[in-house]
Amino acid sequence: MKRKSHNIVPWRMSCAPMMDWTDRHCRSFHRLMSRHALLYTEMVTAPAIIHGDRARLLDHDAIEHPLALQIGGSDPAELRQATRIASEWGYDEINLNVGCPSDRVQSGCFGAVLMKQPDLVVDCVSAMQEVSPVEVTVKCRIGVDDQNPATVLPDFISRLRAAGTRRIAIHARKAWLQGLSPRENRDVPPLDYPLVHAMKKAFPDLHLSVNGGITSLDEVREHLEVMDGVMVGRAAYHQPWDILGKADTLWGAPPPFGSAAEVALAMRPRIEAHLRAGGRMHQITRHMLGLFHGQPGARGWKRTLSEGASTGGIEVYDAALSQVTRLAA
Repeated sequence: MKRKSHNIVPWRMSCAPMMDWTDRHCRSFHRLMSRHALLYTEMVTAPAIIHGDRARLLDHDAIEHPLALQIGGSDPAELRQATRIASEWGYDEINLNVGCPSDRVQSGCFGAVLMKQPDLVVDCVSAMQEVSPVEVTVKCRIGVDDQNPATVLPDFISRLRAAGTRRIAIHARKAWLQGLSPRENRDVPPLDYPLVHAMKKAFPDLHLSVNGGITSLDEVREHLEVMDGVMVGRAAYHQPWDILGKADTLWGAPPPFGSAAEVALAMRPRIEAHLRAGGRMHQITRHMLGLFHGQPGARGWKRTLSEGASTGGIEVYDAALSQVTRLAA
């Protein structure tokens, strides 16, 4: 399905690509709260794009833009072919995953393990750039295993810059490919924000963003005093209103909604349409459980949706909404 790509407003904040989380329902929900934040798909492997169900993997709604596709792979020819195919779907950016530490990624020799093969990464990026009508970017770690990030990271960025890469998102933790699970890799290795900040000073001509451990919009603003962009992951998913509700103020724009309840009401017609089309409410509302994080009625909202959304209809959603709106009245 060919779509026209959109011009990206210089991205000061983005929502990280997260496997099993940032699907099209999640992205549509996030887009309601922010008109400007750059959204990412889940990572899709190059072989899947080439050989799989392309419509299922690449289709998206026009309202999701600005939207980036993240691709995983390590074969330049495969990545070139996948990028050529994906370009027909009109994404605003195509991103190469050089940061995911999962076992599935390692077994395919892509993701964070590619930090050990910077020349291969350059070949991959170059191949993608040859056929992409939009910018090809990279998401990486500061290093892996026993690498010294202070040495490895600037060399890695230098090679990417020489290959024509202009935007890089840097997760401020090492990835330990042996001994830590993917979940532990998100928490155990210490964050090194000063090193990432130093990269911006060393490469002022590049658009560099920091990722990892950022839990509030105030923290986003603090990083933006140094960095060009900030990529928020789990906090944007588990506390979406806290992160995205006022995110557009980063661009000097008014927020689309004044409260989390307004967002929930705006989602109701989308959920009804999804149910009429034969979908299950849980497919959408599982991304909304944290909408009222820290607010009165949040526990009842979450419990009602968790218990009833798999089999129930719109009445379950209304019951969940009543848990928060009646307390706010």
